[in-house]
Amino acid sequence: MKKRVFIVHGWDGYLEEGWFPWLKKELKKRNFKVFVPSMPNPDEPTIDAWIQFLKKQVGNPDKETFFVGHSIGCQAILRYLKSLPQEKRVGGTIFVAGWIHLLPEAREEKGAEEIAKPWLETPILWNKIIKHTNNFVAIFSDNDPFVPKEDSKIFKEKLNARIILETDKGHFSGSDNINEFPTVLNSLLEISKK
Repeated sequence: MKKRVFIVHGWDGYLEEGWFPWLKKELKKRNFKVFVPSMPNPDEPTIDAWIQFLKKQVGNPDKETFFVGHSIGCQAILRYLKSLPQEKRVGGTIFVAGWIHLLPEAREEKGAEEIAKPWLETPILWNKIIKHTNNFVAIFSDNDPFVPKEDSKIFKEKLNARIILETDKGHFSGSDNINEFPTVLNSLLEISKK
């Protein structure tokens, strides 16, 4: 059975943004089945809508199912994993610019505070998430304008994620001109061999 990868974009994100098309192409070359779903209402993402949508997209997850999340997409994956039946195991997850807290700049746009509030305040049940896989990698940038570097410690402590800190990559968005992302590809290839 082919390994499946679901790439979940972020808030205001879209399927052809930045490095997603490159990663999809590279993974397909290596015989992965790749999905980059267009998440509902990306300008105003809500927890329930994103989790329900992801459940429909993934169907029946298994150890050959992997996830790559960007920004709020990481939170969506975390909350999706928490919602799975206890016995379900997935292959692993790569988090890119995942956040638990946000820097003030991320809240400056009109309406951003209101949209972010449920994502920031609804508890993440780490003890349930970690039961579904032990393959977590979290990638951060040293100059991300939205994500505090300290959040990397949370991913390390709560999920025993392997932390990778990149230099000068911003928020890893299309607007940061990140069109290829070998770190994600190599991390995914590594955890998919385990």
